[in-house]
This record gives sequence, C-alpha cells and structure tokens, in this order.
Amino acid sequence: MTQQEQTLSDRVSNILDLIRPAVQSDGGDIELVDVTDEGVVHIRLHGACVGCPSSTMTLRVGIEKNLKDNIPEVTGVVALED
Repeated sequence: MTQQEQTLSDRVSNILDLIRPAVQSDGGDIELVDVTDEGVVHIRLHGACVGCPSSTMTLRVGIEKNLKDNIPEVTGVVALED
C-alpha cells in the first residue's frame, strides 16, 4: 500500500509506533484516540506519562514535531485526559 492509499489515521498510527518505544522506555505509552478532518491528532498518554512534568515536552517536541515533520496534513496534537 502506498502512502497515498493509507488513511491519515493509518499514517499517524505508523509514526506513533516508531515513537512508542522511547515513551515506553520511560514507563509510559501513547494511545491514538482520533484524527480530525482538520488534521488535529487526539492522543491519550498512559502510565508514567500521566502527570509527568516532562509530558508537555514529550508531546510538543517528541510527538507533535515528528508527526508534523512526516505528515504535512497534521496541524496539531492534543493530549486528552481520562
């Protein structure tokens, strides 16, 4: 399947799968909740990421930057809380 044939959600999921091991190595995890038609990615952080002071940095520098660099349609990332 070519990149054009994959849905935006599939492409986001693939990038998150590449990022996930680094997050898991710190005791956390990332769940893809939704990708809106406007390109906003909704994720949920789990484990050690919940309440961690570094989670905002992880979200912006680690997750959002990687997604935007690799998928131009991504306009932002929002971390949802339980």
